[in-house]
Amino acid sequence: MSEDVLLSAKDLCMWYELKKGLFGKMGYVRAVDGVSFDLKRGEAVALVGESGSGKTTLGKTILALYRPTSGLLKFEDKDVTNLDSKGLMWYRRQLGFIQQDPFGALAPFMSIKRILEEPLIINKIKNPAERAKRVYEALEEVRLTPVQDFVGKYPHMLSGGQQQRVVIARAIILNPKLIIADEPISMLDASVRVGILTLLRALQEKHDLSVIYITHDLSTTRYFSEWIYIMYAGKIVEMTKTKELLKSPYHPYTKALLNATPDPDPKNRFILRETPPGEPPNLANPPKGCRFHTRCPHVIKGLCDEKDPPEIDVKKAHLVKCWLYV
Repeated sequence: MSEDVLLSAKDLCMWYELKKGLFGKMGYVRAVDGVSFDLKRGEAVALVGESGSGKTTLGKTILALYRPTSGLLKFEDKDVTNLDSKGLMWYRRQLGFIQQDPFGALAPFMSIKRILEEPLIINKIKNPAERAKRVYEALEEVRLTPVQDFVGKYPHMLSGGQQQRVVIARAIILNPKLIIADEPISMLDASVRVGILTLLRALQEKHDLSVIYITHDLSTTRYFSEWIYIMYAGKIVEMTKTKELLKSPYHPYTKALLNATPDPDPKNRFILRETPPGEPPNLANPPKGCRFHTRCPHVIKGLCDEKDPPEIDVKKAHLVKCWLYV
């Protein structure tokens, strides 16, 4: 593995067990099914897909909240696929997590100071003065100033944007190397979304953080990530640089996502947008072959519906899983 690679996934799978039928026959929901990628140090990647694509499950698997069904996950060239409790403590200290719902992510009975001290206490930073210093520094970094006006408050006393800044402060307080941000602006007012993304970008560049930005909204990726991974039905179907993908998408699903993205120009509000018919497949019983073939306008009968497409390098650093480009 290259020294620049921070996180590497190889054929990573996360299947949920489920019981079905009168006799309790075991089945699986294949939420993440054979995902591979390399994330470099200091790199920001957007993981994009509609609801049910598996992107949040992939994020939680990387966070070691779920134990992978199979495959390999490496962090700094160390195998972190199946860690013991001591290994988990080390690994999770390297990661920060920004949740979708800031109010739900913050304990309502804790002050902001106590919320930010919690990870420091768990990680055995015993000196109260050191903890206070790091709490104040984290709040200054997320621009909740003057700090003394916020440390004694409780989550319900803050706006949604301020709550999310506290969540970000908690995510960075242990100086992690990787941040997983799961739909960090989807529950915020439109007026504060750009400010939160701008803050995350500034922190990423200042601290040379790697960031996985999970979103269903392609329109925000241009402001945040250098690279973009498109996920559909548990698999990554296209990956390349963000600017390249927004200019020249290849996979029919990516084209459909871009086509469904709202256009801010009011002159284009009456343009009819074509979207693929049908719904994403049931991952407890996914279709044979390419999982998008049941909705694809370019399906090749006898191929797309029979065999899973290989990963094709259509351009330099532009990978797509689609039989159209073989």
